[in-house]
Amino acid sequence: MEKRESLAVRDARDDEREVIRDVTLAAYEEYAAILPPPFWEAYRRHLLATFDEEGPVERIVAERNGTIIGSVLLFPPLAKAYGGTIASAGWPEVRLLAVMPVVRGQGVGTALMDECERRARRVGARMLGLHTIEMMQLAIGMYERRGFERVPELDFRPAQGILVKGYCRRLTS
Repeated sequence: MEKRESLAVRDARDDEREVIRDVTLAAYEEYAAILPPPFWEAYRRHLLATFDEEGPVERIVAERNGTIIGSVLLFPPLAKAYGGTIASAGWPEVRLLAVMPVVRGQGVGTALMDECERRARRVGARMLGLHTIEMMQLAIGMYERRGFERVPELDFRPAQGILVKGYCRRLTS
């Protein structure tokens, strides 16, 4: 039987931002072929800008054998994770969950989401939110299996023909 290397989930260090950007771009690159080119370029710029922002966000990474293979951002309640134009629902928000394509299906995304839920519970949150778009079917499937439900009143449209869907999950102790 093959020994599986252990996965560590931890806070990212400031000097790891470039690695996190690379992991996220690698994870999201598949959407470049699906999205209209102007939207993809704008989305890519927004992804990069998000990693450079300062503020109340927890940067969480998953690593195996000293190599970062996944990451996620966790915004506190009322932090407006999508900028000033999108209203916050008042609960923590998961953003930019990313897993290197070569390790998908190995529990990395699940471990990162478990950590986000653990941290949200730790600060007394009763709900955890996130947003995603229809083309991210693997992610949507994982979120729904975890108990996330649609919250259409949190949907927004960043561009013509693009609907970003709101989801939330009730957290139990």
